[in-house]
Amino acid sequence: MGAAAQVLLVALLLGAIRPAAAAPVKAADYQAFWLWSGVRPQPLLAQARTLYVLQGQIDGPRRPGDPPARMTAQNPAVPRLSNELELWVVYRAHTLDWGEDVHALLLAQLQRWQRAGNRVGGVQVDFDARTRHLEHYAVFLEDLRRRLPDRYRLSITGLLDWAGNADPAALNRLAGVVDEVVMQTYQGRRSIPGYRHYLPALARLRLPFRIGLIQDGDWQASAELENSPWFRGYVVFLQNPDGSRQHAPTGRQP
Repeated sequence: MGAAAQVLLVALLLGAIRPAAAAPVKAADYQAFWLWSGVRPQPLLAQARTLYVLQGQIDGPRRPGDPPARMTAQNPAVPRLSNELELWVVYRAHTLDWGEDVHALLLAQLQRWQRAGNRVGGVQVDFDARTRHLEHYAVFLEDLRRRLPDRYRLSITGLLDWAGNADPAALNRLAGVVDEVVMQTYQGRRSIPGYRHYLPALARLRLPFRIGLIQDGDWQASAELENSPWFRGYVVFLQNPDGSRQHAPTGRQP
């Protein structure tokens, strides 16, 4: 075989094994979604099998003398959803200093969704825990886990940086507390540039995880990631198609 032919053969082989190029995230290709405050329901929700609905936001005190934390309802209506749909009730937290009133309100809201006839899978906490503070976050989650009735599972969102830079002991401690972590590949309303650099580390996680995508953002699938025995699929953060105002999604990286 001549040199030119060899070069052509190598090029063809490399092309055959090159991963598919990144493409916009088409929410209609998925079945698990976040539905945040200010985001209008889309027809594709009819195909949903799992829905993460923002129920409340937990903030710290604004003034001296205020309670350590307060909860603001985000979606006060409690509709009855399809029995085929698994519902996760989501709380966006800006503080972990929850008082007894916050815990009591959370449990009351879970019971309201349950009494309405919904199949409530559990609670998701959306908190931007910095990588070096994961040990403190684990302590908070252990306490929350003890407070939840056994029939509810516990989910959290996670930052890409956790997989590559967190203390393995801290991550292992989370594995013994949460039922899943949804790793966010977006920041604000866009996919994080260079997110693929984190995927090999994500594939080495030893706790159940999903990958969080942003509707219309970029995503390039990873066979290594999807072949992990701990991989549980994708969750897509829905956005208003016309770009109208909504509460910004999370995904801030440290």
